[in-house]
Amino acid sequence: MDLNTINEVARPQTREQLPVWTAGDAWLAGGTWLFSEPQVHLTRLIDLADLKWPALTIGDTELTIAATCTVAQLDALACPPEWIASPLINQCCRAFLASFKIWKTATVGGNICMSLPAGPMTSLTSALDGVATIWKADGSEQKVKIADFVTGNNRNVLASGDLLRQIDIPLAALKRRVAFRQISLTPVGRSAALLIGSLTADGALALTVTASTVRPIRLSFAQMPSAKQLHAAILQQIPDALYHTDIHGKPAWRKHMTLRLAEEIRTELQGPARP
Repeated sequence: MDLNTINEVARPQTREQLPVWTAGDAWLAGGTWLFSEPQVHLTRLIDLADLKWPALTIGDTELTIAATCTVAQLDALACPPEWIASPLINQCCRAFLASFKIWKTATVGGNICMSLPAGPMTSLTSALDGVATIWKADGSEQKVKIADFVTGNNRNVLASGDLLRQIDIPLAALKRRVAFRQISLTPVGRSAALLIGSLTADGALALTVTASTVRPIRLSFAQMPSAKQLHAAILQQIPDALYHTDIHGKPAWRKHMTLRLAEEIRTELQGPARP
């Protein structure tokens, strides 16, 4: 869709060249949502392409995902065999249920910044202990756990003019045993519940609940809980008001599926690891 109210496109090459944020501005990365509907309030786009951030960088302790990394680039990452959690990358990329055109254009950062309950990049990075680096409008930086970055349906911690720079995933998280569950109301529909469990070497369980709730919910257990303990923890830590509602699923059904999928994850991780 043409955005016929835009009268300027800025193309900074460094952080110092980022223009002063004003009303009517918008960041442009993939633009798959930006160009999908009228944006009559916008007059200037700030194109991030010329910043040329490396899409993916594997360091000694973390995997760095640039906010401008596309879904296709992330899905194509060749992961070392010791990253036994790496199947989550492909599973969450496919939770988009999007065409190859979207995969090659949509960005990881864009999906997280949209902050929709069903955003699979939020699911992936929050489950893997991701930490966002935010370039603040005043020139400073802020670190925020992805699990805390999204605060509600289409809401997050970004203030006006703030820019998501990258997401850092600890390599230790990629070496944990994991289990993935996702369900939609229809066979090719938007995620209505997406849960990821991870198990540390000492037996601690972390369960990340997304899509069924308006923001990511992390439940932590020092050791594998019983079915009763897990059920009680979900009821206690996820109040009914946090379950999302739209045409893709009502809150009562999403809650039911959250409880069911969580128990499936607990059972899988309690059993022997798959060869």
